[in-house]
Amino acid sequence: MPFILASGSPARLRLLRQAGIDPLVLVSGVDEEALEELMRDRPIPEVALALARAKAEAVEPAAPEDSLVLGCDSIFEVDGQRWGKPPTAEEALRRWQRMRGRSGTLHTGHWLIDRLSGRACGETISTIVDMGDADDDEIAGYIATGEPLEVAGGFTLDGLGAPYVAGVRGDPGNVIGVSLPAVRRLALACGRSWPAVRDSGSSAGKS
Repeated sequence: MPFILASGSPARLRLLRQAGIDPLVLVSGVDEEALEELMRDRPIPEVALALARAKAEAVEPAAPEDSLVLGCDSIFEVDGQRWGKPPTAEEALRRWQRMRGRSGTLHTGHWLIDRLSGRACGETISTIVDMGDADDDEIAGYIATGEPLEVAGGFTLDGLGAPYVAGVRGDPGNVIGVSLPAVRRLALACGRSWPAVRDSGSSAGKS
Protein backbone atom coordinates (compact mmCIF):
# COMPACT_ATOMS: atom_id res chain seq x y z
CA MET A 1 0.00 0.00 0.00
CA PRO A 2 2.07 2.98 -1.18
CA PHE A 3 1.44 6.34 0.46
CA ILE A 4 1.33 9.18 -2.08
CA LEU A 5 1.91 12.83 -1.13
CA ALA A 6 0.34 15.12 -3.72
CA SER A 7 2.56 18.04 -2.77
CA GLY A 8 6.10 19.19 -3.43
CA SER A 9 6.44 20.70 0.06
CA PRO A 10 9.70 19.57 1.72
CA ALA A 11 8.22 20.38 5.14
CA ARG A 12 5.23 18.06 4.61
CA LEU A 13 7.48 15.30 3.38
CA ARG A 14 9.76 15.72 6.38
CA LEU A 15 6.88 15.59 8.87
CA LEU A 16 5.47 12.41 7.36
CA ARG A 17 8.89 10.78 7.38
CA GLN A 18 9.37 11.71 11.03
CA ALA A 19 6.08 9.92 11.75
CA GLY A 20 7.36 6.74 10.09
CA ILE A 21 5.94 7.19 6.59
CA ASP A 22 8.19 7.63 3.57
CA PRO A 23 5.77 8.77 0.83
CA LEU A 24 6.10 8.72 -2.88
CA VAL A 25 5.79 12.34 -4.04
CA LEU A 26 3.60 13.24 -7.02
CA VAL A 27 3.24 16.99 -7.56
CA SER A 28 -0.27 17.82 -8.74
CA GLY A 29 0.27 20.89 -10.92
CA VAL A 30 -3.14 22.26 -9.86
CA ASP A 31 -3.70 25.92 -10.75
CA GLU A 32 -4.22 27.11 -7.19
CA GLU A 33 -4.74 30.77 -8.08
CA ALA A 34 -7.51 29.96 -10.55
CA LEU A 35 -9.34 27.76 -8.07
CA GLU A 36 -8.98 30.33 -5.31
CA GLU A 37 -10.43 32.98 -7.62
CA LEU A 38 -13.43 30.77 -8.34
CA MET A 39 -13.97 30.40 -4.59
CA ARG A 40 -13.14 33.96 -3.56
CA ASP A 41 -16.46 34.36 -1.72
CA ARG A 42 -16.22 31.07 0.18
CA PRO A 43 -14.93 30.68 3.77
CA ILE A 44 -11.16 30.29 3.90
CA PRO A 45 -11.18 26.84 5.58
CA GLU A 46 -13.45 25.62 2.78
CA VAL A 47 -11.07 26.98 0.14
CA ALA A 48 -8.08 25.24 1.77
CA LEU A 49 -9.98 21.95 1.75
CA ALA A 50 -11.05 22.36 -1.88
CA LEU A 51 -7.45 22.97 -2.93
CA ALA A 52 -6.27 19.92 -0.99
CA ARG A 53 -8.95 17.81 -2.65
CA ALA A 54 -8.06 19.12 -6.10
CA LYS A 55 -4.41 18.16 -5.56
CA ALA A 56 -5.25 14.64 -4.39
CA GLU A 57 -7.71 14.03 -7.21
CA ALA A 58 -5.26 15.38 -9.81
CA VAL A 59 -2.62 12.75 -9.00
CA GLU A 60 -4.98 9.88 -8.18
CA PRO A 61 -5.05 8.47 -11.74
CA ALA A 62 -1.25 8.15 -11.70
CA ALA A 63 -1.14 6.51 -8.26
CA PRO A 64 -0.96 2.73 -7.71
CA GLU A 65 -4.36 1.09 -7.32
CA ASP A 66 -3.74 0.08 -3.70
CA SER A 67 -2.38 3.44 -2.54
CA LEU A 68 -3.47 6.18 -0.17
CA VAL A 69 -3.25 9.66 -1.72
CA LEU A 70 -2.91 12.73 0.49
CA GLY A 71 -3.45 16.28 -0.74
CA CYS A 72 -2.77 19.31 1.47
CA ASP A 73 -2.99 23.06 1.07
CA SER A 74 -2.34 25.89 3.51
CA ILE A 75 -3.72 29.43 3.64
CA PHE A 76 -2.80 32.05 6.23
CA GLU A 77 -5.65 34.32 7.30
CA VAL A 78 -5.10 37.83 8.64
CA ASP A 79 -8.04 40.17 9.18
CA GLY A 80 -10.22 37.91 7.05
CA GLN A 81 -7.84 38.07 4.08
CA ARG A 82 -6.21 35.02 2.44
CA TRP A 83 -2.45 34.97 2.32
CA GLY A 84 -0.75 32.24 0.32
CA LYS A 85 2.86 32.55 -0.79
CA PRO A 86 3.91 36.21 -1.20
CA PRO A 87 4.35 36.88 -4.94
CA THR A 88 7.21 39.35 -4.42
CA ALA A 89 9.67 40.46 -1.76
CA GLU A 90 7.86 43.81 -1.60
CA GLU A 91 4.57 42.09 -0.85
CA ALA A 92 6.24 39.92 1.77
CA LEU A 93 7.51 43.07 3.47
CA ARG A 94 4.06 44.66 3.44
CA ARG A 95 2.51 41.56 4.93
CA TRP A 96 5.12 41.26 7.66
CA GLN A 97 4.73 44.92 8.60
CA ARG A 98 1.02 44.29 8.95
CA MET A 99 1.11 41.04 10.92
CA ARG A 100 4.08 41.60 13.27
CA GLY A 101 3.06 41.66 16.91
CA ARG A 102 -0.36 40.31 15.96
CA SER A 103 -2.05 36.96 15.37
CA GLY A 104 -3.28 35.13 12.29
CA THR A 105 -4.80 31.73 11.58
CA LEU A 106 -3.14 29.06 9.48
CA HIS A 107 -5.71 26.84 7.76
CA THR A 108 -4.49 23.58 6.25
CA GLY A 109 -6.86 21.44 4.22
CA HIS A 110 -6.25 17.68 4.17
CA TRP A 111 -7.86 15.30 1.65
CA LEU A 112 -7.17 11.56 1.71
CA ILE A 113 -8.19 9.10 -1.02
CA ASP A 114 -8.06 5.33 -0.51
CA ARG A 115 -7.77 3.98 -4.05
CA LEU A 116 -8.39 0.41 -2.95
CA SER A 117 -11.78 1.02 -1.32
CA GLY A 118 -12.74 4.16 -3.22
CA ARG A 119 -13.30 6.05 0.02
CA ALA A 120 -12.27 9.69 0.36
CA CYS A 121 -12.57 12.18 3.19
CA GLY A 122 -11.17 15.51 4.25
CA GLU A 123 -10.69 17.93 7.11
CA THR A 124 -9.37 21.46 7.57
CA ILE A 125 -7.32 22.17 10.68
CA SER A 126 -6.97 25.79 11.85
CA THR A 127 -4.17 26.94 14.14
CA ILE A 128 -3.68 30.41 15.60
CA VAL A 129 -0.17 31.82 15.19
CA ASP A 130 1.09 34.70 17.36
CA MET A 131 3.74 36.64 15.47
CA GLY A 132 6.70 38.32 17.12
CA ASP A 133 7.19 42.08 16.94
CA ALA A 134 10.10 42.07 14.47
CA ASP A 135 11.52 45.42 13.35
CA ASP A 136 11.99 46.45 9.71
CA ASP A 137 15.67 45.46 9.60
CA GLU A 138 14.90 41.97 10.92
CA ILE A 139 12.07 41.57 8.44
CA ALA A 140 14.24 42.73 5.53
CA GLY A 141 17.00 40.34 6.55
CA TYR A 142 14.57 37.44 6.73
CA ILE A 143 13.01 38.23 3.36
CA ALA A 144 16.49 38.42 1.82
CA THR A 145 16.95 34.71 2.60
CA GLY A 146 14.18 33.94 0.10
CA GLU A 147 12.38 31.60 2.48
CA PRO A 148 9.23 33.72 2.97
CA LEU A 149 8.48 33.61 -0.76
CA GLU A 150 8.21 29.81 -0.68
CA VAL A 151 5.59 29.32 2.04
CA ALA A 152 2.00 30.29 2.81
CA GLY A 153 1.86 33.39 4.99
CA GLY A 154 5.49 34.25 4.32
CA PHE A 155 6.94 32.53 7.40
CA THR A 156 7.97 29.11 8.70
CA LEU A 157 7.76 27.49 12.10
CA ASP A 158 10.49 24.96 11.38
CA GLY A 159 13.02 27.09 9.51
CA LEU A 160 14.58 30.52 9.42
CA GLY A 161 11.27 32.16 10.35
CA ALA A 162 10.93 30.32 13.68
CA PRO A 163 12.56 33.08 15.80
CA TYR A 164 9.90 35.52 14.61
CA VAL A 165 6.97 33.36 15.79
CA ALA A 166 6.01 34.17 19.38
CA GLY A 167 3.68 31.22 19.89
CA VAL A 168 1.22 28.74 18.43
CA ARG A 169 -2.25 27.91 19.72
CA GLY A 170 -3.16 24.53 18.29
CA ASP A 171 -1.35 21.90 16.23
CA PRO A 172 2.17 23.12 15.36
CA GLY A 173 2.52 20.48 12.65
CA ASN A 174 -0.45 22.04 10.93
CA VAL A 175 1.49 25.31 10.67
CA ILE A 176 4.50 23.48 9.26
CA GLY A 177 2.32 21.89 6.60
CA VAL A 178 0.44 18.79 7.72
CA SER A 179 -1.52 17.81 10.84
CA LEU A 180 -0.50 14.23 11.62
CA PRO A 181 -3.47 13.70 13.99
CA ALA A 182 -5.78 14.78 11.15
CA VAL A 183 -4.12 12.36 8.72
CA ARG A 184 -4.59 9.56 11.26
CA ARG A 185 -8.27 10.42 11.67
CA LEU A 186 -8.77 10.43 7.91
CA ALA A 187 -7.00 7.09 7.56
CA LEU A 188 -9.27 5.60 10.23
CA ALA A 189 -12.31 7.01 8.42
CA CYS A 190 -11.11 5.19 5.30
CA GLY A 191 -10.86 1.95 7.25
CA ARG A 192 -7.08 1.94 7.63
CA SER A 193 -5.34 1.52 10.97
CA TRP A 194 -2.50 3.95 11.63
CA PRO A 195 0.13 1.19 12.20
CA ALA A 196 -0.80 -0.30 8.83
CA VAL A 197 -0.55 3.10 7.15
CA ARG A 198 2.80 3.81 8.80
CA ASP A 199 4.32 0.43 8.02
CA SER A 200 3.09 0.23 4.43
CA GLY A 201 4.06 3.82 3.69
CA SER A 202 7.55 3.22 5.01
CA SER A 203 8.09 0.04 3.02
CA ALA A 204 6.74 1.69 -0.13
CA GLY A 205 9.23 4.51 0.18
CA LYS A 206 12.12 2.08 0.51
CA SER A 207 11.27 -0.01 -2.52
